[in-house]
Amino acid sequence: MTDHTTPLSARVTDPAQLPIPEHAQVALWRPATPADIDAVWQLEKEIGRADHPNYVLEREEISEAFTFSFVDVERDTLVAVDADGRIVAHGLVLLQPGQHTLVKANLSGGVLPEVRGRGIGRELLDWQVARGLQQLATSDKLLPGWISTFSDERAPQNGRLYERFDLACTRYFLTLDRMLADPIREVRVGAGIRLAPYTPDLSAAVHAARDAAFMDHWSSQPIPDESWNAYVTGPSFVNDLSFVAFATAEGGAEQVVGFIMSSVNEDDWTAAGYRSSYIGLVGVLSGWRGRHIAQALLAAQLAASRAAGHERATLDVDSASPTGALDLYTGMGFFATNRELAYVLEF
Repeated sequence: MTDHTTPLSARVTDPAQLPIPEHAQVALWRPATPADIDAVWQLEKEIGRADHPNYVLEREEISEAFTFSFVDVERDTLVAVDADGRIVAHGLVLLQPGQHTLVKANLSGGVLPEVRGRGIGRELLDWQVARGLQQLATSDKLLPGWISTFSDERAPQNGRLYERFDLACTRYFLTLDRMLADPIREVRVGAGIRLAPYTPDLSAAVHAARDAAFMDHWSSQPIPDESWNAYVTGPSFVNDLSFVAFATAEGGAEQVVGFIMSSVNEDDWTAAGYRSSYIGLVGVLSGWRGRHIAQALLAAQLAASRAAGHERATLDVDSASPTGALDLYTGMGFFATNRELAYVLEF
């Protein structure tokens, strides 16, 4: 069992200097710059076609690293450039803010499929793990420390590489789809509860409700304001496919007790072969669960997505969620299409 009675800084041995990657087919390893955003996005498209062909990383998800105050671009990013000037690999190590119950360094990135199997990925991951150790070692909190990442089940080579660096597969997340041509059942919520479309003026209240509702979810931490604002103002977020549940509290004031937040990335449609929306967040405050609020929010989203001309709605769920989310979704007509695996090195 990991000892959490001493500061994380005392439990993590971090390298004084990061390893300098070396590879015969890489002419230069360097931090990323804003000028690299489009090249990294094109690289991610190639990675996506090989590893997860039904969805594409959005350009904004790459560009955000250069705007968030909690990312040190010079120290937290790395790109590999070949002799022709192509970026053939990239990595980001992000120390997750929030840290109420967990200090987590998230690893992301990848290698151009055509140059895989030659050791570039090992060099990149060696650097990323070392940077993650440095980040964790800055914390004096008496909390678990994680270096973590995810791998699509259709890319098993990534999982094998993570395991070589002692990251263990600890959780499974299911991708679920819902065919919108199928009937959508009407759901009635309890007395005193009403649903309304999401509007930007509700951002702060829904953000607070999200952080409260997800505190009993595996590894979840509060979302920083910067990340939340980037999400709800981003080009793929769709107000008309997002809904909020209100309940009347004592004294007659209303409070947000549930929410469903959705986005649309049309680049996914070509890759997947169908028009879809993505349900990024569904949550109900713990004291309000069991009143059909989540089902009603889902029914509203499905109906709105169908009206927008979509053929499917998609979401991801923790297969072992303590809230019973998987049964909730399958009961609403969702079915599993894929799995994503979480890999963790814990301190």
